[in-house]
Amino acid sequence: MTVPFSEVVASLGHHLTYAIADGFARLGIRDVPYLTATADSTTDMIVWQLRAPRTIAAIIVGAALAVTGAALQAMVRNPLADPYVLGVSSGASLAAALVMSSATASWMHSARVPFAAFVGAMITLGVVLAFAQRQGTFTGARIVLAGVAVGQVASAATTLVQLHSAPAELRGMLFWMVGSVAGVDAFSKIWIPVVVAVVCIALILTRGRGLNAMSMGDDDAIALGVNVHAFRLMIIVLVAVLTGVSVAMAGGVGFVGLMIPHAARFLVGADYRRLMPVTALLGAGFLVFVDTVARSVDPPNEYPLTIFTAACGGPFFLWLLRRSRTGGAV
Repeated sequence: MTVPFSEVVASLGHHLTYAIADGFARLGIRDVPYLTATADSTTDMIVWQLRAPRTIAAIIVGAALAVTGAALQAMVRNPLADPYVLGVSSGASLAAALVMSSATASWMHSARVPFAAFVGAMITLGVVLAFAQRQGTFTGARIVLAGVAVGQVASAATTLVQLHSAPAELRGMLFWMVGSVAGVDAFSKIWIPVVVAVVCIALILTRGRGLNAMSMGDDDAIALGVNVHAFRLMIIVLVAVLTGVSVAMAGGVGFVGLMIPHAARFLVGADYRRLMPVTALLGAGFLVFVDTVARSVDPPNEYPLTIFTAACGGPFFLWLLRRSRTGGAV
């Protein structure tokens, strides 16, 4: 099945419009494209100070997680790989939990938590690479094993921090760790991670040929002229940076990096030169949709994003398994 690229772009545009219009205070969908800073003060605050920043954050996080998932699946040749197998999300969560447990009640509106999460992710990446290297080289299997091991240790430490936290701090930690962009209420909070993420996503999108080669195995990639060691290290670093940025902005959002690449393959095939742009757009649109649902189901309350991503991801993979039993590829 092949879907025109223009239809994917149009679908994302529709989700963006609805995300800005829908919420506790609803706006006219037809009016959204014409909203400017000259609108009345209430509408201006709702759109430009509340919904637009969090929608941009959802776009970036969704695209980043989807792209990193697809890239990792090519690098380790495992269809079940996702951004979190490197362990960097667990390291980011540990660093964020340490800051939350020692910060004041206003931690949600502070830049300390996202900054700590990103630093924690980068430190974890260094530890994973140190354990994964063998004679100066890395293999996909060693990186995954090191990532899982380091991630489990970081998760255990995070649980220990939670057990020694006050109830109010613990509730905030749990809500953040299962994914939310509710804390993004100003463009000033996200412009740096957005720029970093856009650059990293662009770099991965331009590596479609190399990802095609790596998905066939190291020997075939070498025969096609790919410097396997340098290419793998570059992709792993880009994936870790994008995962760190995503966790810093939205906490841990599950299933996006695992599910969306498979959905994109179903739409456009396995050629990474076409797959990666569609994966980025699908990931962005999916998380914008999920965030809209999370804040619209029971206003003014909000639900964590992972509740809805998991609710979509489970049935999706059951459908994939059923399809594979009837002759389709997983």
